[in-house]
Amino acid sequence: MAQFLQVDGPTEGVAWLTLDRPEKRNALSTALRDEISDALDALAVDESVKCVAITGAGTTFCAGFDLGEFQNLDADFQRELWASSDRYHHTVLCFPLPTIAAVNGPALAGGFDLAILCDIRIAAPTARFAHPEREFGDVVYAPLHDLVGGAVARELCLTGRPIEADEALRVGLVSRVVPADELRDTVAALAAQTATAPRDVLLRTKAKALRRAGVDPSTGTLDL
Repeated sequence: MAQFLQVDGPTEGVAWLTLDRPEKRNALSTALRDEISDALDALAVDESVKCVAITGAGTTFCAGFDLGEFQNLDADFQRELWASSDRYHHTVLCFPLPTIAAVNGPALAGGFDLAILCDIRIAAPTARFAHPEREFGDVVYAPLHDLVGGAVARELCLTGRPIEADEALRVGLVSRVVPADELRDTVAALAAQTATAPRDVLLRTKAKALRRAGVDPSTGTLDL
């Protein structure tokens, strides 16, 4: 049973994943990343699933990777950490059916990445996106470039400048900004609309999108 991830559904074709470490601002520990990967692997082969929505518990979508784990210099743990990261990024990015991020608050560093690895993003006004990790490590670039183009992606990744929900809407990073108390219902309605299509059509359309984006499942996290 997942410890840091709530899995609800699927109900009428839609499953919800909720990152559930609110006391850590839903930081992506190795355990949470593995739980997300395991859940998505199971949902991918569930014939009743047509769409997956992802959100965070509390007031933060996701604050990024759990930086405390990077203090553990044990070589075996570091190998486990990066293997978990590679699997997680590609499991989310290459999930064969539509994914929707319900961005209920700040999406920072790896949390920003989680949002852009999804197909569609709907945000609350409290959503904020930034790459503070560029001060000490590599930034996941390619999926953001695919969404907003090179000019915006380069500025955000090179400078780390945060953008609020309204600017994210203007540059096409999110599709809609809705009041926080309407976010879940809005995403649920969009997911239900998505799920009216036949599953095989959704599978083929998502495969086309991944091919068009040039996604290579063998690419490591630090090369994205």
